[in-house]
Amino acid sequence: MKVLHTSDWHLGHTLYNYDRSEEQQAMLDQITRIVAERQPDLFLLCGDVYHTVQPNAATQQLFINALMRIRAAAPAMKILLLAGNHDSATRHEIFRTAWEALGVIAIGLVNREESPDHYIVELPGKGFVVGVPYVHERNLPEGFFQRLLDRVAERNPERLPVILTAHTYVSGSDATGHADAEGEAVGGIEGWDLSLFGSGYDYLALGHIHHAQEVRGSGGRARYCGSPLPVHFDECYPHSVSWVELDHHGDAPHVEAIEMMNPRPLITLPISGAADWDNVKSLFQAFPDEQPGYIRLRVEVDDFLPPGAQMEAASIAEGKTCRFCLIQAQRKERESDSEGGRMFTTAEIQQLSPLDIATLYAKDKGIDFEEDLVSLFKETLTQLQAEEREE
Repeated sequence: MKVLHTSDWHLGHTLYNYDRSEEQQAMLDQITRIVAERQPDLFLLCGDVYHTVQPNAATQQLFINALMRIRAAAPAMKILLLAGNHDSATRHEIFRTAWEALGVIAIGLVNREESPDHYIVELPGKGFVVGVPYVHERNLPEGFFQRLLDRVAERNPERLPVILTAHTYVSGSDATGHADAEGEAVGGIEGWDLSLFGSGYDYLALGHIHHAQEVRGSGGRARYCGSPLPVHFDECYPHSVSWVELDHHGDAPHVEAIEMMNPRPLITLPISGAADWDNVKSLFQAFPDEQPGYIRLRVEVDDFLPPGAQMEAASIAEGKTCRFCLIQAQRKERESDSEGGRMFTTAEIQQLSPLDIATLYAKDKGIDFEEDLVSLFKETLTQLQAEEREE
């Protein structure tokens, strides 16, 4: 069984109010070409199709057009579309029948009343795939994954390859670049132990983490394909889709990362560390006028950025193809910083998670932010995010 495993497209994402549809279209075109050239048996889109639960009409049209071209590029291929935590699960379910008429299987919700067969897609003579969308752990029936895999085993006397899917954070995975990674949670999802997925799959196709990687302790059987495009400046690694080949049930998967080319990359100046404003300004001035990209400037300051720094940076960007996004100020370490009362720039605040801000506020007010309060805050935040997704 030949599989193209992709996830986390985040269509509709804007970067500091810049429209990114040009890059997103280029990414979709590349994926379509890969499908046309390699002719997979299965196309897996493991969640976070959109960046928001309410994408605008243009973004939805971008996705529909792309999926139709992908379908036309390999008419015999099965397409499985799963909802992620950024998607509207109900939207996936509402359009499920329409998608099926076009040869696309969409699964948005985990319903306790559904038969295990509802989540199992058979590729005759090729294998089985178990499609599980994003689900909060509190809504996950006990032993859910194992029951699905046991049902596949009953239907698989020929011992064909078995793929399991999930959109979640597996504890210990590398979440580098995620702006909302804190403690044991990434993007509001608490870490799951690998053992939760049971046994009996040959390949666990994961979505949610943007850094492509093999999950530690899985023996090469569990993988995040990563996002095809970076969402944040700190995602400083190759972005890709994963090509997976499975021969027989029980055999190890053969995996190849196919790197995506971004026509407008995210660039930080200087490349590592920070420098004073004059040096950073010189680096920006020397940046090639014709080179496209999004630019973040990282400046080391004693207290605040020099007056007019933002306007100077915007002025330098005029006449260049690149798009200036922000100046990230990094304060020089001083003894007084460790004693509280620190002032933050707007750029610094934008990098903080809700828990970071709540912790700093509690410290400023002399409140002991104990473990039970932290847990309550995380639970409330997760519930709010879940309610947003269900709207």
